[in-house]
Amino acid sequence: MKRMAIILAAGQGKRMKSKLYKVLHPVCGKPMVGHVLDTVGKAGVTRNIVVVGHGAEAVKSYLGSAAEYVLQEQQLGTGHAVKMAKDMLGKEEGTTIVICGDTPLVTKETLEGLMELHESRGAAATVLTAHMDNPAGYGRVIRSNEGSVTKIVEQKDCSPEEDAVQEINTGTYCFDNAKLFAALDKVTNNNAQQEYYLTDVIGIFREAGETIEAYMTHDAAESIGVNDRVALSEAEGFMRQRLVRKHMLNGVTIIDPSSTYIGADVTIGSDTVLYPGTMLKGNTVIGEGSVIGPNTDIEDSTIGDNVTVKHSVLSKAEVGNGSSVGPFAYLRPASKLGENVKIGDFVEIKNATIDNGSKVSHLSYVGDAAVGKNVNIGCGAITVNYDGYNKSVTEIEDDAFVGSNVNLIAPVKVGKGAYVVAGSTITHSVSDNDLAIARVRQENKPGYADKIRARAKAKKNNKNS
Repeated sequence: MKRMAIILAAGQGKRMKSKLYKVLHPVCGKPMVGHVLDTVGKAGVTRNIVVVGHGAEAVKSYLGSAAEYVLQEQQLGTGHAVKMAKDMLGKEEGTTIVICGDTPLVTKETLEGLMELHESRGAAATVLTAHMDNPAGYGRVIRSNEGSVTKIVEQKDCSPEEDAVQEINTGTYCFDNAKLFAALDKVTNNNAQQEYYLTDVIGIFREAGETIEAYMTHDAAESIGVNDRVALSEAEGFMRQRLVRKHMLNGVTIIDPSSTYIGADVTIGSDTVLYPGTMLKGNTVIGEGSVIGPNTDIEDSTIGDNVTVKHSVLSKAEVGNGSSVGPFAYLRPASKLGENVKIGDFVEIKNATIDNGSKVSHLSYVGDAAVGKNVNIGCGAITVNYDGYNKSVTEIEDDAFVGSNVNLIAPVKVGKGAYVVAGSTITHSVSDNDLAIARVRQENKPGYADKIRARAKAKKNNKNS
C-alpha cells in the first residue's frame, strides 16, 4: 500500500517571538521540520507534501528536493491546510499521515505502529494518542466500549466525565487518503474561530459509519508540539536524553550524560569515551576506541579510530587514526590530519594537510600548508600565509625538521629531510637535506647592560625633576 505524508508547516509561530520561522528552530542541532521529515521517511513514507505559509522560502531552502510543497496563503485552520494538498494527493489511493512540523519527538516506531494498526483494521482514520497524568489543555479522545474512537473533545467543551479522561489527541493522524479528501469537502468553518478543523473529519467519518481507531504512543513526550521557547527547551531535553541513551546502548561510554551534548546527526563508534563538557554537533563522525574531551567542541568533523581530543575545538576537520589533538588546540575548516599525528597545546591549524607521523607539539600556527610525513614543527613556529591581500601556501616535505620560533614566509617550500634552525625567518625555499639558518649573528658587548640601566635611570630622573 502506498504511504504518503502531509507535514503541516505553515503557521507563523508568533509565540516563539523570533525572526526565525518556527519549524526551523533546531532541536539537538536539526530544525524541527527536518526531524519530522526524516522520521516519516524512516517509517516507510514514500511521498512527502509540506504545507508552507509564513517563511515558505526558508523552509524550501532547507528541505530542498526532499519534499514537495504546497502554499497555504491564508492560515484558516488545520483542515484547510490539509485540503491545500488535494490537487497533489486527491486522486491517490493509500495511507496518508498528517503530522505537524513542530513535533520533532515523534519516532519511527510510533509511526510504524500507527500505520500498521490503521491498515490492519481497515480504518478511515486512526488518531495518535498519548496518556497524560495531567492532560490540561489537550483535546480528549473518547472511545467506545469496544475501543474505537467515538469523538475528540476539546477541553473547553468537555463534560466532567470527559474531562477526567487522560488519553489526549497528539495532533498526528493516519487516514485513508481518498476518504480524507472526500470528508474535507464537507468540513465547514461554523465555529468561533471561523476556521476549518481537521478534527471535524473524525465526526464526519463517525456519522458515515466508518471505522475510527486510536494508537497510543508509549512515550507521552512524543506528543510535544513546540509553540514557544519553553516547549522548545523541553523538546531539546527529551531529545538529548534519547540520543545519549541510544549511543550508550550502541557501546559508547558517556561519563556524565547531563554535561554532554550530542547532535541528532552525529555518529559514534563503539568503545569511544566521551568526557564531561563534550559537544558533538552537525554531521560529525567519530570512530571506535577514541577518547573525546573533557571540554571539547567538535562540529561537522570526521574523527578516526583510537584518537584522543582534549580541551579543543574542531570545525570541518579530519583527524586520522591514532592521532592526538590538544589540549587547547584549534582545528579550523579544511584541516586534515593523517594517522598518528600529534597536535599539541595552543596549536592552530587552518586549511592544512599534515601527513602521517608528523608533530606540531605546541604554540604554533600552520595555515594554508601541506606538511609531509614524519615532520617536526617546533614550538612557536608559524607559516606566514597572508600578506594583507593574498593567502599563499607553505610546503614542508617528508622528514623535515622545523626548529622553534621559525617564521616560514609563504609561498615557500622546505624540502625532504631539510633542517631549519630555530629562530630563523625563511623567505626562500630550502632544498632537500639542506640546513637553513636566517638570523643575525649574535654579538655580546661587555658591560653594556650597565650603560643601558644608567641611561634609563637618568631619563627617569630628568622626567621627575
